[in-house]
Amino acid sequence: MAKSYRELLTAARKQIPEITSEDLKKKLDAREEFLLIDVRDPDEWRAEGLIPTAIPISRGFLEFKIPQTVPNPETPLVLYCLSGLRSLLAATALKELGYENVTSLAGGLQRWKTLDYPLVKETALTTEQVERYSRHFMLPQVGERGQKQLLQSKVLCIGAGGLGSPTAFYLAAAGVGTLGIIDSDRVDLSNLQRQILHKTQDVGRPKVDSARETLEALNPDVKIVPYPVRLTVENIVEILQNYDVIVDGSDNFDTRYLVNDACYLLKKPNVHGSIFQFEGMVTIFDPDRGPCYRCLYPIPPPAGLVPS
Repeated sequence: MAKSYRELLTAARKQIPEITSEDLKKKLDAREEFLLIDVRDPDEWRAEGLIPTAIPISRGFLEFKIPQTVPNPETPLVLYCLSGLRSLLAATALKELGYENVTSLAGGLQRWKTLDYPLVKETALTTEQVERYSRHFMLPQVGERGQKQLLQSKVLCIGAGGLGSPTAFYLAAAGVGTLGIIDSDRVDLSNLQRQILHKTQDVGRPKVDSARETLEALNPDVKIVPYPVRLTVENIVEILQNYDVIVDGSDNFDTRYLVNDACYLLKKPNVHGSIFQFEGMVTIFDPDRGPCYRCLYPIPPPAGLVPS
């Protein structure tokens, strides 16, 4: 005999744990490892917005899309809908597919909004943007929604030299919405064989000025914020606090340790790179998720020991 809707919900509540909006907010703020999935239909989340970091997969397509979106069935999942009922049934379906660590948001988006917690509303891409970023749409790890997140993101590039130049160039090409460029140097002729942001006619100009012109010409979607200064204890917090990710391409240890300490205090991911001739390294230092630069190199080397 077929079960009624009420009976299905009762059975679902016995199988699926529920999480409150307050606890979900804490998990998001702590950047815990889990995936948040919105099972509402597209017209709903486009009108009302999404909880930050949520991946929209409408209930009708959930069983078809979940293996591609979440290939590891052990991944912790939190599902939500408008009221918390559809997400309960959706979580039950996922459990039958082998996803054991599934939770439903009690009260759904209605409760989240009652608490005045943040929502993210997606804006439509222009026709030109759809064409510009069309190759990203083919990548399941990016897609249209990922591209919109890129356009809303803010990255600070420390240095506009050998590492900072290609980094900023590709971030701008990818459509990162705001790029900060910090460098107090001027373009030298010896820079031009590797520092692709600068041209021959830029010799003698501040690097941040030539970098801004190159990046704005490459992608007018991107807002370039130049900082023609050296990072110091006095200005670093004020500058870094406005960005989502910090990319450290500096060429001296004083700056590297300073950036590390500020990122640790501000809880900012620090993408660190360094290079010497044909050797290089890149590391991501993410506070509360792993060690920092000082953990890897507790004591700076003596001045003049390591060439730049």
